Amino acid sequence: MALFKKRTAGRPGEWFYCLEHGKVEEGPDCPGKNRMGPYGSREEAQHAMQTAADRNLEWETDPRWHDKAGRGEDE
Repeated sequence: MALFKKRTAGRPGEWFYCLEHGKVEEGPDCPGKNRMGPYGSREEAQHAMQTAADRNLEWETDPRWHDKAGRGEDE
């Protein structure tokens, strides 16, 4: 039995998107490995998945980072 409970990182007033539960949380509810953030507001956290998708698309289409063949193509 553990003597001390491990606390998750985060503070009240910080907003996170929990990947495991698919919901927005304030403060340290779920472990850091299961959440995205912190975000400055609840609204930003609600759009976490779309923000991540937009950033991934931006990165994938950035010509400065295309030094290999595209996905599904042989080099």
